[in-house]
This record gives sequence, structure tokens and C-alpha cells, in this order.
Amino acid sequence: MSKQTDTRTMLLAASPWQLIVTLSLPAIIGMVVVGLYNLMDRVFVGQMVGEIAMAAVSVSYPFTLINTGVATLIGVGSASILSRSVGKKDQNTIDKIMGNLIAMNLLLGVIITAIGMIFTRQILTLSGAEGEILNNAEKYLRIIFAGSLFVNFSQSANMIMRGEGILKKAMLITGTGAVLNIILDPIFISLLVNSGKGIEGAAYATILSQFVTACITMWYFLKKSKIVKIHKVRLESTLMSEILSVGFSAMLMQVMTLVQQTVLYNVASRHGGETWQIILGAALSVQSFAFIPLWGMSQGFQPAAGTNYGAKEYKRVKKITLGFSLGATVLAALFYLPVELMPKTVLSWFITDQTIVAQGAGPFRIMFSTYIVLGFLITVITLFQSLGKASKASVLVVLRQIALFIPLAFFLPNIGELGIQGVFLAPALTDGLIFILALCLMVSEFRNLKRLELNK
Repeated sequence: MSKQTDTRTMLLAASPWQLIVTLSLPAIIGMVVVGLYNLMDRVFVGQMVGEIAMAAVSVSYPFTLINTGVATLIGVGSASILSRSVGKKDQNTIDKIMGNLIAMNLLLGVIITAIGMIFTRQILTLSGAEGEILNNAEKYLRIIFAGSLFVNFSQSANMIMRGEGILKKAMLITGTGAVLNIILDPIFISLLVNSGKGIEGAAYATILSQFVTACITMWYFLKKSKIVKIHKVRLESTLMSEILSVGFSAMLMQVMTLVQQTVLYNVASRHGGETWQIILGAALSVQSFAFIPLWGMSQGFQPAAGTNYGAKEYKRVKKITLGFSLGATVLAALFYLPVELMPKTVLSWFITDQTIVAQGAGPFRIMFSTYIVLGFLITVITLFQSLGKASKASVLVVLRQIALFIPLAFFLPNIGELGIQGVFLAPALTDGLIFILALCLMVSEFRNLKRLELNK
């Protein structure tokens, strides 16, 4: 229990800047490394197979978020309970978490694998993909769905490690799999590209890497973990409702990204055809990857906010939230500036045809114009998840991903001569409006925390 005590003391005493370095830096590196799976698949496929194959991997990506969404549902919901239980010193609840997590992964993982592999082509047609893009995407995505159980377990269990504050080990485990994927991608693609199966090579590399990560993760919880042990593998009724309520808002961010990107591909196909699907695929590749470090910082923020809230350190929750908001904004600027200043250079990582690159540079810059506010936005969403206030987090996520975004995506291209430009404007305008709402909700929550502090 000394390790648990040390972690709890650090979460309750360290300054926000110390917490950012101690918790978020390993989480950011770990999440970026996870993001490299799909990003490097797109880069290697784009360079070694061609633009059509790159577009196929990009079209497939939103549907891989089904797995990420399930892992997030289980992992964030469980980690939120864990961090507050650590704050309260509730070992009985802590002992139930991993067995319940494994049971949920087994149940949902098998369902996703079966449905995903059987209905791969039908799922992909929702994005508007057709012709060679659809054929290539079907080959890639079916293989990815075959590894659903591995990725769901490793990602959700990794969130438990972050929830207890073991960020460095979590980073090393995910990093091992991602580095393996980067090594295997060009090897498998080069071995299979001459037989017309280069895109399958990228998928096989990803699945093998995820299997290795899942094995290492299981070994850690069986042999090395000092705080969270695997006891009875079963669904725990006492945990399920809170895991589902808190995890649901986090899952929405992943699954609704599926809907959001599917809508964008569909609208881009109608207003611009295959060329604009290629441009959009590259733009969304960068945007999706750039969001991952912010998600990583939020994973470091979650145990700090949850543990302090559980320990009734309400004033400190506010201080930590402000520190992480500023840190996340600085982090966002590291991605925002290169895209705004050098859009052609960034697009060239994915597209070799410079005519297409030049055509897409302006719209790409428009899409990325409000990315700078996302660090603050994800911090506010994570704050509500950490405090167990899932409804407020869900409101922000649903508005951003669905309720506000989808009408804009369909409406803007039909205004005047916007056309395809409206497709790229929709996500930027959505994030600007949601930023204002998130700011208002955070101010309201800070007032509530002040009342709780006064009534202690």
C-alpha cells in the first residue's frame, strides 16, 4: 500500500506544473504513440502503395473508433471510479475494477469482432466510399476488426494504469506496441505489395502489434501491479452504472468522431468527388493525430482532478484545472502553427501529387483554424468526467460531434459559392461555438466548487 499512499500524496500535494510533467508528459507520449498506429499506416501506405490506398485507410479510420470508443467507455469509466476510490482509500472498490474490466471487454470485444467482420463493406458504404477506395478499405478494415479484443483490452487497461498514476509504465507498454507497428509496417507492405496486398500488410502489422501490447498489459496486471489486482473476472453490478454513465460521455467523443468523419467523407464525395476525399483523408489524418496529445494530457489531468475531488480538496481542483487548461493550449499551439504556416508541407506527407496538395492547402488551413481551442475544451470535458458529472460532459460532446456539427456540414456547402469549402469550414465553426459554451460551463462549475469548499 506504500505505492498507493505515495501516489495519492503526490496527487494531493504537487503543483499543477509538477502534475503536468509527472502525469501528462508520459500520457501524452503514450497517446501519441498509440496514434502512430493509424497515422503511420496512412503514411507508409500513401508512399509505398498510392493515394487511393491511403484514402482507403483514411476512410476506414473512423470505423476503427468503434473499438476505441468501447475501450474508452470501459477504461475512462473504470479509471474515474479508481481515482476517486484512491482519494477515499476505498480498497474494496479498487479490488473489483480489473475483473469487471476484463469481463466487459470479453463481452463487447466478441460482439464487435463478429459484426465488424461480417458487415465490413456495408459499414464502409456509409462514408460514401466507392470503387477502388471501397475495395481497398474493405480489405484493410476487416483485418483490423479481427483484432478488436486485443486493442479494447490493452487500451482500457492502460487507462486504469493512468488512473492510478502509473503513467510511465503505461507509456512504455503502449510505446512497445506502436514502435513494433512502425517497424513491421514497411516490412509487411513491401513483402505483400507486389502481389497487390500492400494495404493488407499494413493491417497485419497493426494487429500483430496490438496482440503483443495486450499480452504485455495482461502480464503487468497479473505479475507486477501493486495497487490494482485481477481478482474475480465478472461483471460487478455495483460498478456498472457509474462506469457506463461516466464512460459514456468519453465514448461519445470517440464514436461520434466516427459519425462526424463519415458525414464529412460523404459530403465531400458529393461536392468534390474522389480528389476531395483524398484531400479530406489527409487533412483528417493530421487533425486526428494532433488531437491525440490533447487527449493524452487529459488522461494525466483525470486522476489529479478525481483524486482531489474525492479527498474534498475543491479549491485545488480549480487550481489544477486552470493549470492543465493553459498547458493544453500551449501544447495545441505546437500543432496549430505548423499547419497554419506550412499546410502544403504537411499535406505532402500523405499525398505525392503536388497539384492535389496545392488544391487542398487553403481548405486544410480553414479546417484547422480553431484547433487552438481544443486543449481547453478537452480539459473541461475531462473535468466533468472526473467529478462524475457525466451529463455535462455528454452535452458538450454531443453538440460538438453531432447536434451542431452535422447540420453545419450539410448546410454550409450549399451557401452561396462555398461548395467544398463549406465541408472544411463546418468543424472549425463548430469548435468555435462549443468553446464558448465550455467556458460558460466551467465558470458555473467553479462556482459550485467554491460553495462546496465553503460548506466543508
